[in-house]
Amino acid sequence: MPSLKFELQRKDPFSMARSGEITTDHGIIPTPMFMPVGTAGSVKALTQKQLTDEVKAKIILGNTYHLFLRPGTDVLEQAGGLHRFMNWQHPVLTDSGGYQVFSLSGTRKIKEEGVTFQSHIDGSRHLFSPERVIDIQRSIGADIIMAFDECPPYPSEYGYAKKSMNLTHRWLDRCFERMNGTEPKYGHTQNLFPIVQGGMYEDLRKASCDYISAAHATGNAIGGLSVGEPENQMYDLCGLCCAELPEGKPRYLMGVGTPWNILECIALGVDMFDCVMPTRNGRNAMLFTSKGVVNIDNKKWETDYSPIDDGIPCETSHYYSKAYLRHLFKSKEILGYTIASIHNLAFYLHIVSEARKHIEAGDFSSWMKNSIALFKQKL
Repeated sequence: MPSLKFELQRKDPFSMARSGEITTDHGIIPTPMFMPVGTAGSVKALTQKQLTDEVKAKIILGNTYHLFLRPGTDVLEQAGGLHRFMNWQHPVLTDSGGYQVFSLSGTRKIKEEGVTFQSHIDGSRHLFSPERVIDIQRSIGADIIMAFDECPPYPSEYGYAKKSMNLTHRWLDRCFERMNGTEPKYGHTQNLFPIVQGGMYEDLRKASCDYISAAHATGNAIGGLSVGEPENQMYDLCGLCCAELPEGKPRYLMGVGTPWNILECIALGVDMFDCVMPTRNGRNAMLFTSKGVVNIDNKKWETDYSPIDDGIPCETSHYYSKAYLRHLFKSKEILGYTIASIHNLAFYLHIVSEARKHIEAGDFSSWMKNSIALFKQKL
């Protein structure tokens, strides 16, 4: 069965930004690309049709931890996998659940075998081992699946970060062994991406990049960033990892970030992003727009009947006014959360699409500089 393919198409002459295409059995993903987060098989407050028609999403992300607990692998397998369960015809990526498990710091125990934890739903105890996580992701049926890793907290002492990284590498070997010893369940290819760890230490990051590169996976991920460190440190480590990881494989930066974070990291050589920020912030009245950041709760928008944002190609952003959206938030109407989430995600997908166009035109760096100044403004 053929595996994922990545075609590197253009490079920006003044940065490490590049455009490309990832081909999966469920479709082509133009890069750079932002992936909306659909934790439990749903991008909060949006229908799948809104994701394709308005947001223009090409791939979404699901979460192993949440889907394992509910609805469970039995339900997903009977449905024919997550694609059929949620009626989504495009690619899906699943993260391993590691970040969620490790965030349950009071109720989990890390051992060589794996991690035991308590469900946040009913308190039941479970073990996530590298093998179990691969089996669960086989049952979910995502096109791209992530290796089980430990994401060390920020800040971490050097000794802990190194011990954690080595554990992640041993778990990676077990993930590949399980992956190679099992078959996809639904007739389409699944691709395992390793994850770079190493905390905030450059030598550990280089060592981790070398280790996972030697696995010759179809793509690689950078984890453990955007966990509380200063932005400049995140950029430095992201750039270091991109320089070390293979050029001919897609690079996925996990859990990042603001629109300006994404543009800065595209300039460093990242191809794929995900983050809950556009939907979570949208539900909390923060809009990212082509003219700057809007807090739609503010009274200044009460009688502003102009479109939410006429600078992006999204019908919802053109159709509703700022005044109406503010009214919905003040009235706690669910429609407000949907409109804000559609808009923010459409904005994110628009900026990565524009980044791609400017990489191909050869003027990405100047466009990025002007865009970041604009997007950061508070209106």
